[in-house]
Amino acid sequence: MTRRTLLTGSAITGLTMAAGVPAGPPKKSKIRLGGPVFGKIEDPRELARAHRALGYSAAYCPDVKIEDTARIRAIEDAFKAENVVISEVGAWVNLLDPDDVKRRKNFDYVASRLALADAVGATCCVDIAGSYNPTVWYGPHPQNLSQQFFDATVENCRKLIDQVKPKRTKFAIEMMSSSVPDCAESYVRLIKAVDRKAFGVHIDVCNVISSPARFYDTGTFIRHTISTLAPWILSCHAKDLIWQPEMNLHFIEVVPGRGSVDYRAYLQALAALPHETPLMLEHLSKAEEYAEGAAYIRKIGQEAGVEFA
Repeated sequence: MTRRTLLTGSAITGLTMAAGVPAGPPKKSKIRLGGPVFGKIEDPRELARAHRALGYSAAYCPDVKIEDTARIRAIEDAFKAENVVISEVGAWVNLLDPDDVKRRKNFDYVASRLALADAVGATCCVDIAGSYNPTVWYGPHPQNLSQQFFDATVENCRKLIDQVKPKRTKFAIEMMSSSVPDCAESYVRLIKAVDRKAFGVHIDVCNVISSPARFYDTGTFIRHTISTLAPWILSCHAKDLIWQPEMNLHFIEVVPGRGSVDYRAYLQALAALPHETPLMLEHLSKAEEYAEGAAYIRKIGQEAGVEFA
């Protein structure tokens, strides 16, 4: 190596570092694949081992009440011992129910679930923003994309975080096609408006692949969504979509591998995140479907050079 070559290389490295771009190939993170375990297993250690037996390194929070501190601690210890991350505590109720009594009850429930997520050390507590639909808690309503809906969601997120004050977990809203946030840009707007460190992002790309343009090129849409929200992503869902031919749009959730979602793009985008991210299989009907979906995701991951924890 000549002095000129050495100096040129040093200069390029210096410019690269100054620009904030790491020298050399980007580091890949492992993905934590997870899903439910079928069958009734009460013992936390046996349940954690059952996840590992299925090749899972992430899990949904086992059934436990916030008041049962001994079981919460046992669950946390057991899953840590097996290196299985508790990815999320679900809180699937309508925070914007038009009925005042139901809305207050739902808020209290979500607060208890956020407290549980913090107590058990889960990555996040997740819900959707809700809906003004009076009969279907996630259903469409003409005001679900309004400024009123956005402001009410900001208030709910702030109140939940300020009331619970989580120290080890974060609260996240899952994107939906028919309500805020419905894309990466609206999620960034929501993050900035909520303005709380304990607020993050839960990704379910199938929820917002809601147009022919997105369906025909899921890879571009997925890469854009994940790169835009990368600093805040906590956990993700895994499923697939097919287009049921009708006179209007009708997308149907199916087992990963049976649809059109670009899992190579999905896995590579998650592996480019600076941290190990849970990818949780959901909405399937039986153990065999979960096994099929997990096998497909691992196969695509292997082909794409992605590792699983």
